[in-house]
Amino acid sequence: MRQAERWYKEVSARAAEAPAEEDDVEAFLRSQRLLVVAPHADDEIIGSGGLIAKVKDLGGQAFVQVLTLGRVEHYDGRGNAAVEGAVRRGELAEAMRLLEVDDHEVVFESGDEHLRLDQVARREIVERLERTSRLALDKIRPTMVVIPAPSYNQDHEAAYLAAMTACRPHLASLKPFQRVVLMADAPQLCWSRVPFKPNFYVDITQYLDLKIEAFRRHRSQQRPDPHNGGAESLRLLALARGREISVGAAEAYECCRFVL
Repeated sequence: MRQAERWYKEVSARAAEAPAEEDDVEAFLRSQRLLVVAPHADDEIIGSGGLIAKVKDLGGQAFVQVLTLGRVEHYDGRGNAAVEGAVRRGELAEAMRLLEVDDHEVVFESGDEHLRLDQVARREIVERLERTSRLALDKIRPTMVVIPAPSYNQDHEAAYLAAMTACRPHLASLKPFQRVVLMADAPQLCWSRVPFKPNFYVDITQYLDLKIEAFRRHRSQQRPDPHNGGAESLRLLALARGREISVGAAEAYECCRFVL
């Protein structure tokens, strides 16, 4: 009996000294310098708004690169409703202020490449992601990078291919090496030739409302329910991903690389 009591006290003492699992997760995210690469304004929130909010809340750093931002025409049931690039730029800035990101930029400033990224040489996109843009990998040296998943959208496809190239493995002594590379989820991936298979989840239960509010700051991009591009669809996706890991809400990612 005394031996059992002694064993119980030793185990209890070790448990009290060991950090809780949630503390380990928080410490990990707090240490991150996150870079989210988004093809268009609002994609950064759709895929990673919760992760951005969580990293910032825990004391980490977060940066956003939007590749293209320009005039777009939406189907509105009566014809195409045009939204100018200046409007979207203002909405992006508002969303970034709400999430308190450390910095954000639009990589291709002219807008000529918007919805035409597939016509830009991949080498040019890679060069900007790696070296020449203000928030390039070589300059801010992120520890965690989120990239878009390939989809039917030509800009997303081009962004995915270029980001994968930019994040290719390097000798860390010669070039910044991103230890964590994640591919982001999105509602429209249901219509993709490449199935999205999440294997990396982030509990965003506490940050779901902030994610949705940040998405709503992209006012020109809002769609009525039950459109898969609407705010309610984004909320339902987070709730569904949460059920997959038994939490209130989550963002799901495909992990391309995780090095400890």
